[in-house]
Amino acid sequence: MRSVILWCLGVVSVTAAVWSADFPPPDRCPSRAEMPDPLELLGGGRVQNRQEWEQHRRPELKALFQHYMYGEYPARPHQVKGRVLFEDGQFLEGRGILQEVELTFGPETWPKIYLLLALPKGRSPCPAFIGLNFGGNHLLTTHEKVRIPTVWMPSHYPGVVQNRATAEGRGKQVQVWPLEQILGRGYAVATFYCGDIQPDRPHVREGMRATLPERATETGRETATIMWWAWGIHNAVDYLLSEPRINGRRLIVVGHSRLGKTALLAGAFDERIALIIPHQSGCGGAAPSRHQNPKAETVARINATFPHWFCGNFKAFGADVTRLPVDQNCLVALCAPRPVLLTNAQEDQWANPEGQWEVLRAAAPAYQLYDVARPVIADKMPAVGTLSSERLGYFIRPGQHSMTPEDWKVFMDYSDRWLR
Repeated sequence: MRSVILWCLGVVSVTAAVWSADFPPPDRCPSRAEMPDPLELLGGGRVQNRQEWEQHRRPELKALFQHYMYGEYPARPHQVKGRVLFEDGQFLEGRGILQEVELTFGPETWPKIYLLLALPKGRSPCPAFIGLNFGGNHLLTTHEKVRIPTVWMPSHYPGVVQNRATAEGRGKQVQVWPLEQILGRGYAVATFYCGDIQPDRPHVREGMRATLPERATETGRETATIMWWAWGIHNAVDYLLSEPRINGRRLIVVGHSRLGKTALLAGAFDERIALIIPHQSGCGGAAPSRHQNPKAETVARINATFPHWFCGNFKAFGADVTRLPVDQNCLVALCAPRPVLLTNAQEDQWANPEGQWEVLRAAAPAYQLYDVARPVIADKMPAVGTLSSERLGYFIRPGQHSMTPEDWKVFMDYSDRWLR
């Protein structure tokens, strides 16, 4: 068993002092039609340099996102322990290594993370993609030693019977995380089922939600599911930093849809992550809360359909998003100066591809503090099928809401530019 003492550098540290007494209730927040300037301080004035950004505005933005949108960032564990369940050095006919690791990070009654780690042979230490999957590690490979999740799971994933995974699902979604393709490009993969941390359903005291006091959901800033998932990714990062075959300076967080929202939040709140790819993340992810796209998801709709993803305070902005003190350009700005790639599909208007492009442009001032003169190179959204590989990158392809091998090629082409 490998134990990892928490490395706090770059990870948000939250205490009660962070919550400002000056944060007004949602109905008293001033109205602003446009996305907020990421450099404009809440109490007035504007950040002029990198030092002011890092010491004042960045912590303020993290506190605002916790207070009004994602809920409190949970306390970090003092230790993450890893126990290797199996390792197969002949994975992919000897071209790769496959391992599954049980991660514990609290009392025995707390949930555990089951991290699937796939590594290319002969390329150590290598960069790694880290992210959550929707239906369990066993969907991504036919390998019989990969564990079947035992916690609640949505019924629509392959092999799920009465909301429990079965072996019938093995290998049924290999194209979503195409391990052979990724390892062939020299990247490792570290992924785990999002339900290991918090199953994706509301109103049930399970997962990490069960560790909170009974009345925690009445605060308005209770830790919501997307924040729990991002926190889980940070625990996995703690472990990966102790794995000598992984280049800890070359970690790429990736996720699709609601897990893309999670990837962006995880990257914004943890500077140890080198590159951030929220794929088709939509409302509450890389798409703006303030928008005029009639086909895109709204704050009111997402909170009505998925009340557990965000904290109580966020629901209060459904009737008037102009009162929200932040928007998603500020979340992208928190990633500065690290590369961020937003990827979308033409037919997925629910995720608001055009709005995401505007979010990138509105995040650029934070990057310019780091002497990135033109973080968004184009003046208009790139053509379909054309990768804009700047520091704030963008890609849109034909098709619908999905994560495909074609998308992974773009993920790796972009990562090659910034991490190779």
